[in-house]
Amino acid sequence: MTKSELDDFLDILKQLVRQPSVVGSEHAFFRYLQREMEETHAKVTLYEGLLVASGNRPDHMHISAHVDRHGLICTGPNEFQYAAFVAQNRGDLLGDSVSEQTYQTISERFHERPVQAYVPWSGTYLGKGTIKRSYLCERRGNLVFEVEGLDHVLPGTPVAYQDRLTISDGRAAAQLDNVLSAAMMVYLFRHGFEGTALFTAQEEAGRSWRFLLEYFHRYGIATKELLVLDTSPFADVQAADSQQVVLRRRDANSAFNPEMVRRLEAACDKYSVRYGYKDEYIARQNVTRVAEGKSPSSLGSTELGRVASASSGTIQGATLQLPTTGYHTPEESAALSSIEAMLDVLCEVTLEE
Repeated sequence: MTKSELDDFLDILKQLVRQPSVVGSEHAFFRYLQREMEETHAKVTLYEGLLVASGNRPDHMHISAHVDRHGLICTGPNEFQYAAFVAQNRGDLLGDSVSEQTYQTISERFHERPVQAYVPWSGTYLGKGTIKRSYLCERRGNLVFEVEGLDHVLPGTPVAYQDRLTISDGRAAAQLDNVLSAAMMVYLFRHGFEGTALFTAQEEAGRSWRFLLEYFHRYGIATKELLVLDTSPFADVQAADSQQVVLRRRDANSAFNPEMVRRLEAACDKYSVRYGYKDEYIARQNVTRVAEGKSPSSLGSTELGRVASASSGTIQGATLQLPTTGYHTPEESAALSSIEAMLDVLCEVTLEE
């Protein structure tokens, strides 16, 4: 990948990062994506919880990524909670996702964080505020936030972090999960991808796989080559940068298509991309954790794993993930070299004849 090609991608990412997309309130972001995709001459259709963009060969390949990001939602007079874990979203959370296992540890990350309220359907700006305090409410099982400057907003109003992409010391930082993957899908269409892109909502609330499965069932589509893009969190830069892309053979719900995993491996080898397997990484960590008397960590619950399990394997594929640090914060960062590597692998497996 040339520097100008990377710059083109970063320009796409910068614009998408600025558009709010709080989990459960993604419609405005979908409309923005719709305009972007229609400029590439894709056929774009909006469904409940799903935006589908198709090229001239829609069955050539299916790629998917969720578009929701973490944020707050107003739940009462001057009361705000973590949007993914409010009562109406908890029904699809099974306790086996990394998100659920870590959110209790991140409450202090939001102190003095600037935020903005917006109308969920139009994206209209409703004002800005600052998080002054956040704490875990045991009775409600959620993070509760005290926000200065947004006492006028009504219950149900989403509140997003004011986010900008920053580039420093060879790393890109923003709330990358998972706007980065959405930007990559836009980039692919601009460079000739003719298959189908599936942008899903409410992944952080555990619901996106249902919208994805409904789409495949709606049209009677079965596939073994669904490619799901996402970020993959690591504790620090050293751990994240020990590989440039992250693959998986399975998650907590299902094993993945080994043939497609091998295609990703081959693409990595062609471009000398360092890759690691997240399921193997977690398994190695769990050996140590158990030896220390700690509970083992979950293998993680991915969009693909849930779809594969619920469809009894008629929908299968593989995941391709970008290693990051600062999980679920606006300072989530990734090495530019990893972004280049993931784009090289993506272009190899999606733009091939």
